Amino acid sequence: MIQMADQTMSAGLPAVMTLGGTALPLVGRARVYACGITPYDVTHLGHAATFVWVDTLARVLHAGGAEVIVCRNVTDVDDVLLAAASRAGAPYDRFAAIQQFYFDRDMAALGVAQPVIQPRAHAYVGQVIELAAGLLAQGAAYERDGHVYFRGASTAGRAVPDSSVALRLAAEYGDNPADRRKDDPFDVAVWQASRDEEPAWASPWGPGRPGWHAECAAMALHAFGPAVDVQAGGGDLRFPHHAYQAALAEALTGVVPFARARLNAGTVRVAGAKMAKSAGNLVLVTDLLRDYPAAAIRLLILDRRWDRDWDYEPGALEAAAATLERLQAAAGRPDRGAAGHGGTAVAAMRAGLENDLDVPAALRVAEEEQGGQAARRLGSLLGLW
Repeated sequence: MIQMADQTMSAGLPAVMTLGGTALPLVGRARVYACGITPYDVTHLGHAATFVWVDTLARVLHAGGAEVIVCRNVTDVDDVLLAAASRAGAPYDRFAAIQQFYFDRDMAALGVAQPVIQPRAHAYVGQVIELAAGLLAQGAAYERDGHVYFRGASTAGRAVPDSSVALRLAAEYGDNPADRRKDDPFDVAVWQASRDEEPAWASPWGPGRPGWHAECAAMALHAFGPAVDVQAGGGDLRFPHHAYQAALAEALTGVVPFARARLNAGTVRVAGAKMAKSAGNLVLVTDLLRDYPAAAIRLLILDRRWDRDWDYEPGALEAAAATLERLQAAAGRPDRGAAGHGGTAVAAMRAGLENDLDVPAALRVAEEEQGGQAARRLGSLLGLW
């Protein structure tokens, strides 16, 4: 059950929202840290789904009276980016800047608001060094051969109880559990020595570069201090990335939990396979925008539970476009029934959104009420107009 400011003001209660089954009372500000892109390739529907959900969360929180501060990072120092830039024969930083331009263009076309804070990893190397030094001082990390490793065995055990699954995911996401320098396969690099051809920064442990999880931890700590209200990103990042980001911050600051709530958007698949460049099954945002309005693409993403994986099918976009047309028609009609009925319908619609971002429930209210204020307000909250 969610109660927001316009429903509870008379009772003297604070604004409250539930997200992922967690009650999220808010006083003043809502701090949302969204794991952003690694800018090495074009923007596909899987990327868009995550950031459309974050944008919608921000809209709903703002409508409830919160000052929403979204921090969405850019991971422009990363192994996969360095490899892509090398294949393209381009300096990694120039390559990343060009790819980020295309990403920002696609997000703007989809109506996703620019984040309030957008840190780029290359500008936070100093903060990662500070993070590594702090973890070493507390005994939560150790240095070996120019690398600084975070002791992560307990992190993996809490996040993924099946160790074989955790090992597979750690290897898949580049944490190199087979690295013989580590005390434990689940230890992760906070700082890593750079090879000759890789970018490097000076550090107390020799020239090197940040680890992926440490970058996000350092950027979030710099933006918000020891904790955030919502940690957001793709569902495929739950482990290892989100788990280690939180663990690094908690180990440094002692503040637990790092995130009061989490929004892990469901993975977008094609014929059961995760949408990914390696699978050759990308559905590009630029291609979709040639044939469909941005509002229909947003509605395709939002008319479902945010945390469920789903399969993209072209026919689903036709259905989303039809739903959009019905909602637009409903928004053009006057409220029905007795005086004040429109306000009641708006409250019912808001209750759906505020209860775990239940967009299908909110859409049902707008359609059942045959339009009026509820439909107009819902379209605005979903970023459809």
